[in-house]
Amino acid sequence: MLIRIIEKKDDAIIASIIRQCLIEYGGDHRPDTAWADPFLDRFSEVYIHDNNCYWVAENEDGQVIAGVGIGPLNGKEGICELQKMYCLPEYRGCGIAQKLLDTALDFAKQQYASCYLETMQNMDRAKSFYEKNGFAHTCETIGNTGHCGCDYHYILHFNHN
Repeated sequence: MLIRIIEKKDDAIIASIIRQCLIEYGGDHRPDTAWADPFLDRFSEVYIHDNNCYWVAENEDGQVIAGVGIGPLNGKEGICELQKMYCLPEYRGCGIAQKLLDTALDFAKQQYASCYLETMQNMDRAKSFYEKNGFAHTCETIGNTGHCGCDYHYILHFNHN
């Protein structure tokens, strides 16, 4: 498996993966989820600044199968947002998500004090995964993600000694 920064050739593929996963969890019928994100089909153009990045994971055949992004959280200085972390169903449970998350958090720790994320209440495996990785559930919505259709929130504070 290879993890690399997104390229233009990956834009349509990762958008399709995200939409497929949102359909699986009913996110295509919820307003204000990643489904309606105007940047969904052009991440390679969006994640080009020093304070953000989007990574994709390829399988052994070079097929993009998952992705994750880090970007600044609108309205909150020093906090980033874990963005659009999705994996094709047939590749879940293989360690790919862990490697993507580790890559994203290593990047985030260098620039931010905390990492925030939003997901949906019915994404039980995702919630368990985030909790296993030190994210704490919070009832508070932090910043302005533009995805108020996501009804479950997490925060992870980095220990900068």
